[in-house]
Amino acid sequence: MTANPVHNRRIANVRPLLTPNELRRALPLSPHLANEVAANREAVRLVLDGADDRLLVVVGPCSIHDPTAGLDYATRLAALAGELADELVVVMRVYFEKPRTTLGWKGLINDPGLDGTYRVNDGLHAARQFLLDVGQIGLPAGCEFLDPITPQYLADVVSWGSIGARTAQSQIHRQLASGLSMPIGIKNAMDGDVQAAVDAVAASAAPHIFPGIDDNGRAAVFTTTGNPDCHVVLRGATNGPNHDAGTVASTQARLEAAGLRASLVIDASHGNSQKDPARQLEVLGEVARRIATGEEGMAGVMIESFIQRGRQDLTFGCAGDLAYGLSITDGCISWDDTVALLQELAGAVGARRRLGVSC
Repeated sequence: MTANPVHNRRIANVRPLLTPNELRRALPLSPHLANEVAANREAVRLVLDGADDRLLVVVGPCSIHDPTAGLDYATRLAALAGELADELVVVMRVYFEKPRTTLGWKGLINDPGLDGTYRVNDGLHAARQFLLDVGQIGLPAGCEFLDPITPQYLADVVSWGSIGARTAQSQIHRQLASGLSMPIGIKNAMDGDVQAAVDAVAASAAPHIFPGIDDNGRAAVFTTTGNPDCHVVLRGATNGPNHDAGTVASTQARLEAAGLRASLVIDASHGNSQKDPARQLEVLGEVARRIATGEEGMAGVMIESFIQRGRQDLTFGCAGDLAYGLSITDGCISWDDTVALLQELAGAVGARRRLGVSC
């Protein structure tokens, strides 16, 4: 057969992808867990609105590469979250898609074997099963949405979502956020442009019409109503942090000028820690002190945390050689440091309460 001279000239292989409905039938969300997800989303929304004076804490591994270690972490976090529930709304960071500046492992959905075999259908199964398991443990889950198709497979089990710094200015991701059913944090651009995130929050609050796939995997046109629960995440920049009080105040002013909710989340990692996981402790130590003295507007924080501190390199096909509970993407703080940090943040919320100040 003669090759088509103009079509798919650079496509090496096309494999069938299971449909969202097929995955949901294989791994259904129970009515009980569906109610829990809805309640968790509402709890996050109330914190962002200022109707609940607790602090939102999105905490967990940079990415999930080992579901066994991830569930070990989730079990520990659920117990700690229960102890601090009067002051903190804890959401476990459960990231399956990793945007890469150049090349690298793209996450559990893309390559669940960590070996370059790219068994995406297996990855979708593994990701959904992990979310269900985290829910059964009793934790809300937070995910970054990177590919515009994957939310159809997973979003019903997600309580908080994120649009990353690389995609904050993407029209596709703003449209996607406008139709998602949970609060969405949108990060400032990698160069530190906060207005990009403010514009994205405004755009995501509006209705949109765009193509996608429906639950049966068919091409479809979606009409959204807009998502009023999007918010800015300050994650620093390549040239330095932006979690300072001045940037928080100026971001609030930008949000208010756009007619948007003037609350935001501080990401302690990335540009704010200058990629040094230990500096997350310094960043959030300062944030905790500011919360304790009554500074308003910081509704939540994000933390990259795992069982062991730091990170390790992945050699494709050598997953068995990896250290347990140690990140293969961005470096994380250790579990022991996480316990101390969440206790410090809870104490700061208590101190703010005694001043009679909400977030």
